[in-house]
Amino acid sequence: MHTIEPHYNWIEQYSATDDPRSPLFGTEYSLDTYSNTIYGYYIHPQWDSLESETLFFKILWADYDDGAAILEFIGEWNDAIENDIMSLKRNILDVLLHEGIKRFILIGENVFNFHGSDDSYYEEWFEEVEDGWIAGINFQEHVRREMSQYNLDHYINFGGELDDFPWRTYEPRRLFEAVASLLRRRLN
Repeated sequence: MHTIEPHYNWIEQYSATDDPRSPLFGTEYSLDTYSNTIYGYYIHPQWDSLESETLFFKILWADYDDGAAILEFIGEWNDAIENDIMSLKRNILDVLLHEGIKRFILIGENVFNFHGSDDSYYEEWFEEVEDGWIAGINFQEHVRREMSQYNLDHYINFGGELDDFPWRTYEPRRLFEAVASLLRRRLN
């Protein structure tokens, strides 16, 4: 687990720690100290905490003019015990929504398990994006299946080309445009 780093190829284009509008503004990292763990396994110190013991994330890119953000996740998304969606919603998403972010790309290839509860925070988030959207890319099949059992696919767009998307080959703006284009075709 400690060798899985958040995607860092876009750091020259965007850094949440340098963005005064980001909920992570001013965060400092130590590459020498591994302190965060998921079930006793250390994770790379570049991952950010959302005050969950099982789920960590990174804001890879945000563009306030376009109202778009790309977030990458690692760990176990556990709404049943940890209420991860509440922590994500209150600590991160509410700040981004307040700053005008209405389109979200969630990268979930390093989300290893999902344990659901109710969908109220997802519904609230979905209603707050109004004319925007939430897309989940590269979530593992069993995680998508579990999320669908809790009707989260009513709020987060999964499936089709989003399930095996070569997102690392894109620059962030181009990734956003490609996902937006896929979703426009779906919604029309």
